[in-house]
Amino acid sequence: MSIIKWEPTGSIFDDFFSDNDAFIPMSRLQRNLVPAIDMYEDKDNVIIETALAGIDPEQVKITVENDILKIEGSSEHKSEVDEKNYYRKEIRSGHFLRTIALPKKVKSDATKAEYSDGILKISLPKAEEVKPKEIKVSVKKK
Repeated sequence: MSIIKWEPTGSIFDDFFSDNDAFIPMSRLQRNLVPAIDMYEDKDNVIIETALAGIDPEQVKITVENDILKIEGSSEHKSEVDEKNYYRKEIRSGHFLRTIALPKKVKSDATKAEYSDGILKISLPKAEEVKPKEIKVSVKKK
């Protein structure tokens, strides 16, 4: 049995126990660029919130297709400090894409997105569930 080095920002076990967003595994580098989400529901909507501090909300693209939500954008970190002078550099920049399998059927054409105080809130109205219809059997008399 070999010893696995502990990494405070993630480990090999994260790949197995991640939140399986549409069954797409993410590398450690991608995880650093992908915004974390909160997903919950109320009576009528599935709601997703994500922190997008420092990202222009007008540059964020949101799509819903086949009950899969995609949030895509880019983060640009401008700094006057030469990289050689850094003691730590943890603020990431670059392109991100977050793909989320939705837990329920939604009406994608009625989706709303609001941005306030660095938080993007996406409201996806739930689709009406198809209810079983009882069919009466008619009996023909001879």
